[in-house]
This record gives sequence, C-alpha cells and structure tokens, in this order.
Amino acid sequence: MGGTRQLNLQSFILTPNELSTALAKNVPTKISTAPRIIPLCAAWFLPNDPQGRTGQRVFEEKRIPTARFFDLDAVKDHASPYPHMLPSAETFAKAMQDIGIRKDDEVVVYDTQELGIFSAPRVAWTLQVFGHPGVHLLNNFRLWVEQGYPTESGKFEAVVEEPSHYPTPTLDAARVVAFSEMKEIASDHGKEGSEGVQVLDARSKGRWAGTDPEPRPGLPSGHIPGSISVPVSELLDPHTGALLPGEELRRLFESKGVDPERPIVSSCGTGVTAAVVDAALGEAGFGQPEARRLYDGSWTEWAQRVSEADGLIRKKV
Repeated sequence: MGGTRQLNLQSFILTPNELSTALAKNVPTKISTAPRIIPLCAAWFLPNDPQGRTGQRVFEEKRIPTARFFDLDAVKDHASPYPHMLPSAETFAKAMQDIGIRKDDEVVVYDTQELGIFSAPRVAWTLQVFGHPGVHLLNNFRLWVEQGYPTESGKFEAVVEEPSHYPTPTLDAARVVAFSEMKEIASDHGKEGSEGVQVLDARSKGRWAGTDPEPRPGLPSGHIPGSISVPVSELLDPHTGALLPGEELRRLFESKGVDPERPIVSSCGTGVTAAVVDAALGEAGFGQPEARRLYDGSWTEWAQRVSEADGLIRKKV
C-alpha cells in the first residue's frame, strides 16, 4: 500500500459527526502505510480531584475506538519545578513512538466526558509547537457519547500494536513565551511606546482578582499587570462543556476589550487551560495566528518568581 494522503479534515475544530465520518472513510489496515486518523485521548484531572479520577483510568473505562492516550503528567519537563512545562523534543518524540503515532497521521485530540473541553487543547497545542502537521480538536467527547457514537474499553497497553518511528522534531519557540519575556511584557505594561501585548488569563475571576485562593498551597492569587480575565468557563457551553460557536466567542473577546490587531499571550494556572483560550481565539478568527502565543509556566511559575512588593502581582481592589 502506498502512503498517499486521502484524508479530508479541513478545520482544526471537529464535530463528532465530522470525526465519525472521517474515521468511517479511513479504516486502517495492518499492512497499510497510508496516513491514518488517530483519536488521541488527553484526559487529565487535577491532582486533588475529589473522586480520585485519573486520565488513564477514564481512558480505559470509555474511549473512542482505536484511540491512544497522551499522559500530560508524563510527557513534560520533569526537571522543572513547575507542573506542565513543555518536554524536550526527544521526550516528545519518544512519547509519540510509544503510543504508535506516525508523523503523517492526522491526530484528533479529545477530552473526557466528565469535564468537557479542558486539557485536550493543551495536548493539541503541544503537538502543533513540535511541528506535527495534522492536528485537530474534537468538540467534544461528551457530545460524542451523548449522540450515540461508538466507544470501547480496555487496558491502555492493548491499544498500541507496535511503536512507531517518530523523528525528533524542532520546537517552534516563537509560539512559546518564557518567564523572562513575560516579565518584560508585564514591566512595560502601560508605558508609552510599548508593543501593547495583551495577556488573557483563563483562571477564575476570583483567582485573577486575588479574592479567591489558588488551589496550590502557599501560592498567592492575583494577576499579571495588565492582564484581562477570560475565565475558561465563559468560553464553554454550560451544558455540554463544548467550545462555544466562533461568532459567540468573537463577541465575548470584543466585550472584554481584546484587540485582534495586537499580539496576544494566553496564560492560566499551569499552562493547560491557557490553550483553551488559544483554541477559542482561533475558532473565533480573532487575531493573527502568528501573533498568538502561550505563557508556558503561567501563574504557577509567575507567582513563585515575582512578588506584590515589586508590583508584578496585582489584585483587583
């Protein structure tokens, strides 16, 4: 069999019907080397989840047939003191090899039925910054289940028949904001002649304002100077947990005073739900893709490396 690409997934955001139709038209065989459509489960729960749920457990209980599992807690920079910093290119490539994904596969990342859109955008963004060419986001697995599309269960180890050969990629550093640049952006906020970078914060309004505590002990709440509160809950349908339609998202960003002509950096607690904001900006057609970036360390790094005393942690009075 040849490696001719016959797939037809045009948009980044896919509905359950679009994914189901594509999977039905592209059934892989063991002898084929043609590009495949691979559902990729990005299930992740907070460490203090009250029900003790884990991503791997819910993946094994219910998943899209042929799906693989991407473990956010495993595929990261383990040398960093911050929870979800991007892994090295070698670590990323090894993870893709271990779950049997090839470079020419079209990957459709999805979340849990329980939480709706949450961690899948972070995994999709990770694949994109490491240059994977075919990346999509399912909107969403809860709707997939509710609309009666098939699911399967079984152990994680049974999914991957054999490792893939995935070449070591190059990180697209232009899409990632490091602490030093973030500090410069915050310090320049409001100064005449500054670039006017907008920082969108996905945490809850209370955490952004400094009136609610952070979930991590000892970490102060508040916000980066000049940042705009865009709680991730406002980007999602309250019943389905799916991203709102593009036009609704556009109106929401406009109502918060976000300027599509200026650069945008998304941030959150640990860099996970910042990617939901980034995905929402893309779905809304808001801002140029090359002018949208993500602050990898987000609030967990920021609040440990700056202080209120130096004016870099603000609270809403």
